[in-house]
Amino acid sequence: MNVHESGLATLAHVRQAVRRLADSHGLPTPVRGRLVLSVSQVARPLLARGTGLGLRATRVPATGADEDGTGELVVTLTTDAPAPGTPTDRGALPLPAQRGGDGETVWRLPLPGPAAPPTAGGGEDDGDEAATEAEMRALLAEIDDLTASHQRLTDELAETNSGVLALYVQLEERDEQLRRAHGQTLRELEDALRPAPPHVPGVELAVHYAPADTDAPTGGDLYDWFTLPDGTVHITVVDALGHGVRSTRSALNVTHAVRTLALEGHHPKNIVERVSEILRGIDPQLMATLLLARLNPATGELLLANGSHPPALLVRADGRSEYLEVPGRGIGFPMPGSEEVLPARLGPGDLLVLYTDGLTESRRDPLEGERRLAASARRHATAAITDIPEAIAGDMHTRILHRDDTLALAVRLTREEKQQ
Repeated sequence: MNVHESGLATLAHVRQAVRRLADSHGLPTPVRGRLVLSVSQVARPLLARGTGLGLRATRVPATGADEDGTGELVVTLTTDAPAPGTPTDRGALPLPAQRGGDGETVWRLPLPGPAAPPTAGGGEDDGDEAATEAEMRALLAEIDDLTASHQRLTDELAETNSGVLALYVQLEERDEQLRRAHGQTLRELEDALRPAPPHVPGVELAVHYAPADTDAPTGGDLYDWFTLPDGTVHITVVDALGHGVRSTRSALNVTHAVRTLALEGHHPKNIVERVSEILRGIDPQLMATLLLARLNPATGELLLANGSHPPALLVRADGRSEYLEVPGRGIGFPMPGSEEVLPARLGPGDLLVLYTDGLTESRRDPLEGERRLAASARRHATAAITDIPEAIAGDMHTRILHRDDTLALAVRLTREEKQQ
């Protein structure tokens, strides 16, 4: 059975196509996750050059097989404009690949049995999120198994005598390889978990994230942004206590709960308290701060709700700036909830900066950090929106005393005349 999809013009289209063919051929979730990461890693530089892509899958029966479905699945990433080479190292991918003809990249995967019937969906945002989360859980389970195996080996070697020094050297080498592989896999997963900005006429959106530890790039700083049925833009910024995978899971629980409540029509003032109630039974140790913003692109009306999070910074088009303070307590805090909702209004050219405390508390004095942040935001307020968050982070981290995960998110109304 052959499957072919062409005209894949974005990374999201590529990932959806990979998941469809993987599900239709019954690939296990961990294999599907590695295949999605591998194809995405090869496709990304090709798409950046404007190259159109296609995806082809062919089942090759095993020699002498009848109808048992065993054999291999050959997955081929094709291009409409073959380039002389690609910077991607195919042998270092989560699933190693081979170079085919005309710039093709080929993966050969063993098949355990007959092909499964094709599954519906694959093109909706919610399906992509569910698939990504399932792949993350499966891949993290593999990493946990590798880590547990590594720890057992360490314990056994600790009980041996000095005559096995060579084994310790080998273990250190393996540990370094595992750390690099672990970090690369998590970095790809982290990128997949961070949604691209929604396209909203009249609104510019951009974000910058940097982990506290580049060897463990996941953390508790997370964001979510989407358009509600009434056309308003909802933005969530979360800072979950801790670092690494555990804090990422906690932050994901918060963003998913907030999104569900927002789409059900809950008002921002009630969402912080409701999320805390919902997650108390799921993750009783969770502690997180969060900031919610609702922006009406047509009028510039803004609503802010806060749970112990640093205040949003508003820079007006004329250069004035102010912090929008909203009292409240975060998830897992006593009496959680936003005490009020702060209304504001953005005009054309106004810049709103949402962030986590890693941006302003990298030095000893948080108040100094807020002053420096306001000055940096004013300095970059008229730059291209995609450059602003990273430029601000660069200004704030010229000297770091307290390293932490950092998130900076910028929202700006365009100078075009707003619809009435």
